[in-house]
Amino acid sequence: MRRGRGTLRALALVLALLGAQTVAVAWPAYACGCGAMVPADQSRIGVNQETSAVRWDGHTEQIVMRLTVHGDAEEAAWIMPVPHRASVRLGESRLFDELAALTAPRPEERPYFWPRSGDWPFGDTDGAAAPPGAAAQGPGVDVVGRERLGPFDVARLAADDPDALRDWLRDNGFRLPPRVAGQLAPYVERNWEYVAVRLAPGKQQGSPDAANGGGAADGGDAAGNGGDGGAQNVRGRVLSGALQPLHLTFSSDRLVYPMRLSHAAREPQSLGLYILAPHRMETRDAIGGRTPEVTFADRLETADQPELVRELADGDVHLTALQQSFPEPEKITGDHVLRRAASDSPFHRTYDRDVLLRWGGVPAWTVTVGGALLLVLVVVVALLVRRGRRRNTPPRHPACPPCEA
Repeated sequence: MRRGRGTLRALALVLALLGAQTVAVAWPAYACGCGAMVPADQSRIGVNQETSAVRWDGHTEQIVMRLTVHGDAEEAAWIMPVPHRASVRLGESRLFDELAALTAPRPEERPYFWPRSGDWPFGDTDGAAAPPGAAAQGPGVDVVGRERLGPFDVARLAADDPDALRDWLRDNGFRLPPRVAGQLAPYVERNWEYVAVRLAPGKQQGSPDAANGGGAADGGDAAGNGGDGGAQNVRGRVLSGALQPLHLTFSSDRLVYPMRLSHAAREPQSLGLYILAPHRMETRDAIGGRTPEVTFADRLETADQPELVRELADGDVHLTALQQSFPEPEKITGDHVLRRAASDSPFHRTYDRDVLLRWGGVPAWTVTVGGALLLVLVVVVALLVRRGRRRNTPPRHPACPPCEA
């Protein structure tokens, strides 16, 4: 009996180990919203959120992308297909703080009459607070540029076929899953190029890997100067949290946001887009996700733009903010193509904010109560005055009969 139990326990242990190994093999890579995120062998990485600011003026497109990741990968490669040759530099996370503030819900006041806790005479505040609102070049791959930008080793590639790109990644220590490689074919057919970024938080400019990359480009040095000071959200040597943004610039006669590689994602995707363009913009279709939700749309005058938004916008623009979720990424059918909306009508999210009703800056309840008390006082005084007059008036006596002589 004991031998039978021991056999069962051993079998269970073997099955558990096999299951753990299966999970490790089945989770080799994830695709993020606009490019594949590929970790080194036997490590895992996933993308929690992808947020991008997109500037398009009709002929040039800029994408500032920030990815929030999780997993146990110390290194990863990220692939971004682009329609024309791209320049790459570091972005600044503060840009997204400015955009979030611009598009935050606005309070819509809902007045109340009687004072509440926090109002006079119970306190000093008015209303409720707002809510927390180079490795060797492989066959078929042309390395058109390579730079070291802070913690990023950036290679700009032109590939003749998906297999060549896969071989280049393999030679650099990364394995491109077949399901991701299959999604590259349409880009090859259209002669698109790629930006391949190696994320290695533990690597510094003096390392051998950095030596292959040459210097930094477009104002971002090896320490990340010109960006966020080279800040990279890592847990020890593990890629984790919000990564420092990358800023891509390329020619494009239409506003396109590459999404096809997300078809290979193994977990739900979340995409946030801030679009700066001459007009309010909308997606042509949902490309397999839920209908994009417009969270903000309005014209931004240059004078009203914060510093980093002003640098990106370079003039008056319309800002459109979109949120979209992809519960089943395997249903993604292509790239987002954005077009001018039917109108440039503004849209702002709002929330109710209770405020004490005031008349001329004075709480309405004090005016009403004070007026009522004054009226009562006037009535009481009038009654008292009338009563006092009655007391001071002598009584009237009947006429006496005439006296007889």
